[in-house]
Amino acid sequence: MTSAAVTSSPPEAAIAEARGLLKTYDGRIVVDHIDLAVRPGEFFGLLGPNGAGKTTTLRMLLGHTPPDAGELTVLGYPVPAMAREARQNLGVVPQFDNLDPDFTVWENLYTYAEYFGLGGAERLRRVDELLIFANLKERQTARISQLSGGMRRRLMLARALINNPELVILDEPSTGMDPQARHHIWQRLKELQKRGTTLILTTHYMEEAERLCDRLAIIDQGRVVACGSPQALIQEHKAKDLETVFIKLTGHELRD
Repeated sequence: MTSAAVTSSPPEAAIAEARGLLKTYDGRIVVDHIDLAVRPGEFFGLLGPNGAGKTTTLRMLLGHTPPDAGELTVLGYPVPAMAREARQNLGVVPQFDNLDPDFTVWENLYTYAEYFGLGGAERLRRVDELLIFANLKERQTARISQLSGGMRRRLMLARALINNPELVILDEPSTGMDPQARHHIWQRLKELQKRGTTLILTTHYMEEAERLCDRLAIIDQGRVVACGSPQALIQEHKAKDLETVFIKLTGHELRD
């Protein structure tokens, strides 16, 4: 069964678009013919209980997992056929720390820049800009083991921006952070959006989704069961808050 379209945006307006996206594993449907369209410059959220299909959807967006059916376009490129080209203008903040522990903060950024062909003065300038953006300039010679969890997450965000991407995909970017560090990340993400960057977020924090996202899709059992702005969803379902909407639609709390 194909889910209803979740946005009225015309195809040419979408920076990332999925039509009838399907993925199965061992005969089990993980992503069930979903339709999504993310508009340029918006902060878009994917919410769902564990096993709902969020991570698989992100992996298909990145070209890491091929869909079994449907069409997927990211930054104007068909994916997975031209995923490599799309990734040149993508930034990714994974859920788990994959920084190089043998390098300093500065070296992690400088080395990563090489993957995108940045060199010479441009490379040095970009690294310096991102150290300032992430508030890590004074920690640039520190080893990864010397950083707090919040500092590591800021460094991972800075690394994802090394190629000045049009689209940034964030898989639970503030997991494990204390409230102060989480708010610091939120400020940086909103600053990115003000610069025109499009962001796609998965999160286990309802407040994060409500504070950051212009629109969000709630996914359950591989299907999109609702899509809209947090406030519109709250009003539509006559709920007191987004968490109540989520529980009503999925039967789970977000962190289940």
